[in-house]
Amino acid sequence: MAFGLGAVAALGQAPLGFWWATLAALAALVWLLDRVKNRRGAFLTGWLAGAGYFGLSLNWIIEPFLIDIARHGWMAPFAVVLLAFGLGLFWAAAALLARLVKVPALGFAVAIVALEWLRGVIFTGFPWAMLGHVWIGTPLDQLAALGGPSVLSLITLLGAALPVLWRWPGAAGSAVLLAAGLGFGLWRLAQPLPEPGDLTLRLVQPNAEQSVKWEAARAQEFFDRLLTLTARGGPADLTIWPETAVPYMLEYSPEVADMVVAVSGGRPVALGIQREEAGRFYNSLRVLEGEGEQTALYDKAHLVPFGEYIPFGDLAYDWFGLRAFAAQAGNTYSAGPGPQVLDLGRFGKVLPLICYEAIFPREVNAMPERADWMLQITNDAWFGVWTGPFQHFDQARLRAVEQGLPLIRVANTGVTAVVDARGRVIQELPFATMDALDTRIPGALPPTPYARWGDGPLVLLLAGLALLAMIGRRRVPIDAPPPAV
Repeated sequence: MAFGLGAVAALGQAPLGFWWATLAALAALVWLLDRVKNRRGAFLTGWLAGAGYFGLSLNWIIEPFLIDIARHGWMAPFAVVLLAFGLGLFWAAAALLARLVKVPALGFAVAIVALEWLRGVIFTGFPWAMLGHVWIGTPLDQLAALGGPSVLSLITLLGAALPVLWRWPGAAGSAVLLAAGLGFGLWRLAQPLPEPGDLTLRLVQPNAEQSVKWEAARAQEFFDRLLTLTARGGPADLTIWPETAVPYMLEYSPEVADMVVAVSGGRPVALGIQREEAGRFYNSLRVLEGEGEQTALYDKAHLVPFGEYIPFGDLAYDWFGLRAFAAQAGNTYSAGPGPQVLDLGRFGKVLPLICYEAIFPREVNAMPERADWMLQITNDAWFGVWTGPFQHFDQARLRAVEQGLPLIRVANTGVTAVVDARGRVIQELPFATMDALDTRIPGALPPTPYARWGDGPLVLLLAGLALLAMIGRRRVPIDAPPPAV
């Protein structure tokens, strides 16, 4: 039952967005945990529920192993099972912690939110499929401007736990809580936004299939798509290509820069490309213009563990001479220096995010100075066509809500879109098509409370609720035996 409830709770994640299923499943899970007799049972119940939730939410994890199915396909089942049950331990820990307080239902809600926050930090972090993500695309997602995604998770858990705590009065309280969030969201969405800029951006989506993207016979075809879409109908003021769009490197093929600016008429092109420096390789965003000169550069700083680098790979090279896992030997990427804001002159200041970096709210919040807009370039062809690309896009657009900044997103196969400063999708290209989108940069808002104070208010709120869970009065379950006389 616990495993099934966890899987039903996952239906609120993109692309389905069944938030009501998440609420109902979590309420049933809290009810189940409230009746568990011992700590071992609580741990196992939480663990199985978490495994069901993450197993369905993160089913896209098998897709990278299917790109070269003959070589890697056998690992796909192990990947999804290990990831699901590994992340399920966070739910198990929350269920166990809830047994230590007087109000377990409230304790579970607080512990889940706190451990979700921890999940986004430890071992380089993985804040994917947070419970609060089920509200993205609804007015309630505007609450993220106040306290980030964890506030959305807290609203979700409290909405599920209150009916278990106080039955009908609790259900009424849950309805009031959600209605208040809805009212705030509708009010915020009704406020006017600044006018967009005057300059034209062209977002290029080449739709290069990952399984053949790096084949020599197809590389020129995909590069020609980029050049053709850039020049179509006359170049834009600024053209943007997705992550690792260029199959060549400027260090070895300098003529590529000439080809790019030739089709853009010398106007700037921001392109995703790999680069090499001193024997190390970087996943980069480079801006070329004029006669092919580089005017801006950003190297991806938060790399995907085991996907873009192997943890301790450089140490293995230094100590044992193992080259296969070492970035310094050119076998994986090296990390850039960290978050940067690029000054693109008349296009304003932009915070660049490459793929995975857009899922980390605290790192986006740590930008060294206030940007005018955010730019995410990505290659979501690794994630298949069912769930992964749409969950990734949802998380990116939530960064717009949190920061009050518009987001321009350019993806290899999609989702390529323009998002305003309140997280609404203004324009979008059809998924898995070769096309280009001409747009303008939406206006930015002043810094939000989350942009100013980060997770500070959330920590105080969780501390207060944890104290309430510890000193509150334990509710006696309806099936408990009468007290001894």
